[in-house]
Amino acid sequence: MTHWLPGDIVARRKGFVMHQGVVLRDGKVLHNTPLRGEHVSTEAEFRRGKPMRVRRLDQAQRSSALRYAEQGERRGYNVFTNNCEHTVTRAAGGPAESPQLATLVAGVGAAAVAFALTRHPLVAVAGYALGRRVARRLTGRVQDGPDGSRTMERI
Repeated sequence: MTHWLPGDIVARRKGFVMHQGVVLRDGKVLHNTPLRGEHVSTEAEFRRGKPMRVRRLDQAQRSSALRYAEQGERRGYNVFTNNCEHTVTRAAGGPAESPQLATLVAGVGAAAVAFALTRHPLVAVAGYALGRRVARRLTGRVQDGPDGSRTMERI
């Protein structure tokens, strides 16, 4: 896979998280940002000079994503209830969810408990890593491998 198809999910690094969007028929990207909410940008504006990855969706998910993107109803941004991952998962026909946010919250929670019990920063760091790993497993967000269902490829 070397390029995206309309309806595919694209992502680029944004700090310590991956910023995600849906590719439209004209090559533009629907995504969600704090200042503009859900909006459409060119691929170059979405990339911001960074490498982009693509997750190929199956035909039904791509069709759902395109219908969602073309309906015109745009929601505002909320880090907890409507960030870029919520937009992408909703567009692909699933429930609005943010696995990155869920694992981050689980990691911070585990780190806080570890630090409160031990008062040792390295134990807190280990608690953070463990909390994120457990959350990924519980939410089923471990990379599935080369079958394309959850794999992001660099383009």
